Amino acid sequence: MNYLEIFGTIIGLLYLWLEYKASIYLWIVGIIMPAIYIFVYHNAGLYADMGINVYYLFAAIYGWIVWQKGDSKQKELPIRKAPQRTYLPLTLVFIASFVLIGWVLIDYTDSTVPWLDSFTTALSIVGMWLLAKKYVEQWLAWIAVDVVSCGLYIYKGLDFTAVLYGLYSVIAIFGYYKWRKMMEATNE
Repeated sequence: MNYLEIFGTIIGLLYLWLEYKASIYLWIVGIIMPAIYIFVYHNAGLYADMGINVYYLFAAIYGWIVWQKGDSKQKELPIRKAPQRTYLPLTLVFIASFVLIGWVLIDYTDSTVPWLDSFTTALSIVGMWLLAKKYVEQWLAWIAVDVVSCGLYIYKGLDFTAVLYGLYSVIAIFGYYKWRKMMEATNE
């Protein structure tokens, strides 16, 4: 039994609850969780997932700062829609990351799932940036990442993590609607 994976799963549930609540404290947990999963994913041969957790550490620090700074009208950054001008750059970042990570995994690792690992990692890069900016669309990215990751982790034998990502998938759907409702309430 992998106790580190179980602990990471518990921390992941706390993270998801804080994210659902749009609590700034998700960023503190967001520093602890990737530190754990770097080791879990390395041991499972999910190298892109391992690498994305380094990004998550830095993104958590960035998210904490951005959410604390807020905007000129409010103390804390409000939930909002992503501007349309971000769609093309984010799509290009996703495609470039997907191809680059896939190529690295195929040519330089013994990964048995390079394209799935690359897909979830590339989309996670975009999702984390959307979350740091507190854009409601971040939930749509996480729904896709979570569903694919759940299947990937089942395949790799990470049963506790697969359950966590199955829960993430369901809660991400509810989170999307909750954030939309919170966003609409602040815009009234």
